[in-house]
Amino acid sequence: MEIAVIILYTFCLILILAYSIMQAQLIWSYRKFHREHEPEKEAPTIKNYPFVTVQLPIYNELYVVERLLESVSKLDYPKDKLEIQILDDSTDETIEIIAKKVKELQEKGIPIEHIRRDNRIGYKAGALAYGLSIAKGEFFAIFDADFLPNPDFLKKLLPHFQGEKIGMVQSKWGHINLNYSMLTRMQAFGLDGHFTVEQKGRDAMSVFLNFNGTAGIWRKSCIIDAGGWQHDTLTEDLDLSYRAQLKGWKLLYREDVSTPAEIPATMDALRSQQYRWNKGAAENARKNMMGVFKSNISWFRKTHAVAHLLNTGVFICVFGTAILSLPILYIIAKTPYCEYLDYHGIFFISAGILSYFYWNASAYRYKNAWGTTYMFIRQFPIFLSMSIGISLHNAVAVMEGYLGRKTPFVRTPKFNIIDASGDWSTNKYLKGKLNGYAYLEGFLSLYSLVGLALALDWGFYAMAGFFAMLTFGFGTIFYYSLAHTRVLRPA
Repeated sequence: MEIAVIILYTFCLILILAYSIMQAQLIWSYRKFHREHEPEKEAPTIKNYPFVTVQLPIYNELYVVERLLESVSKLDYPKDKLEIQILDDSTDETIEIIAKKVKELQEKGIPIEHIRRDNRIGYKAGALAYGLSIAKGEFFAIFDADFLPNPDFLKKLLPHFQGEKIGMVQSKWGHINLNYSMLTRMQAFGLDGHFTVEQKGRDAMSVFLNFNGTAGIWRKSCIIDAGGWQHDTLTEDLDLSYRAQLKGWKLLYREDVSTPAEIPATMDALRSQQYRWNKGAAENARKNMMGVFKSNISWFRKTHAVAHLLNTGVFICVFGTAILSLPILYIIAKTPYCEYLDYHGIFFISAGILSYFYWNASAYRYKNAWGTTYMFIRQFPIFLSMSIGISLHNAVAVMEGYLGRKTPFVRTPKFNIIDASGDWSTNKYLKGKLNGYAYLEGFLSLYSLVGLALALDWGFYAMAGFFAMLTFGFGTIFYYSLAHTRVLRPA
């Protein structure tokens, strides 16, 4: 049993290290790009305005849909070259809110249409496919309900469709409620890592990257050539991205164009989002991995594509490491032939790489080294601990995806929260009961606390630091789950 635990624990740490090494190459690519390229002083302009369809997939979004329509109506683009499709699958009062707002905007000359389907087959992917079938656009801009595109969005992204094989251009996500709470700040910290180092690093190396489901523009011919929107995974955006790139299309990322959006403000909403993203990525690994291996792209690009498709699997390894740390501590302390085992090197190399990864992401936001370092020191340990804390929930989602267990598309609740004074306690879309994972996370916090006490007592101070992170991470996730549920519970 001891040997089995040691082997499994070591295997988890090695996979985490492998993940970190791939992230290190993205850091190198990201920094090389910024060393060699000056920021664009003037954005390229459009010479001939193509016809653009703006698609807004909506399902029961009564809190944010009106502000979305108002924002999209202000897009600076010739009205005779624009159509706005509200792809509304709603079943509540969102329908009436949209109808009223559409009538108001149409009277102002905005080319906007309220489109309803007979069913919700395919969820978001199905709605986008239906809209595509009746649209007139050569290009398709897509925005989820919680996004607020700037008026110049189309004019900034469309000029980058240089050459017929540019299939999609993705913008960076901004955060309108970043400072609402520690929960939103930590999500923004993690998202910034993806939307700076990861996306720009992949873009600069010309390896496969992904459309993020919103705040990007697709070429219609690319969507059709790649097989259209499909709903056999929970992340139709990643799926279409890979099918398009395997067909030879190129996807681009614009780090300098930011599209503001709302970050989930409750643990229930965060769980919904994380579950869909992580399970969907695992489903795409099942669906598209063989296509990557069979393609004629270089082995360098294949390696990065495989790492990209499998990167959510790191949560399984993180959770495995968290669970096995207490048995490993006991084995090292009580078994004579194991007293020289030292895992700290592997862990600290991985942690060091990830630290530098997120430091670079912070540097893009705060610009100067001192401000970056100050905010990074404050935020990274909390972010890393909370990432570990939600690893149980995310690991289950990834395993379900790898095993092919199908579940319905569950959208993330929106709140219309912009600043610290926002309130979500009366939101009708929240469940109002404690998520089942929360009980296990509460137990794991106590489990880790036992490990912390033993590590301190036995003199394993490096492992004590890791147990402190586990205790804080699982405990914080449990706290937010409990606190947000208590707010929603009737007095």
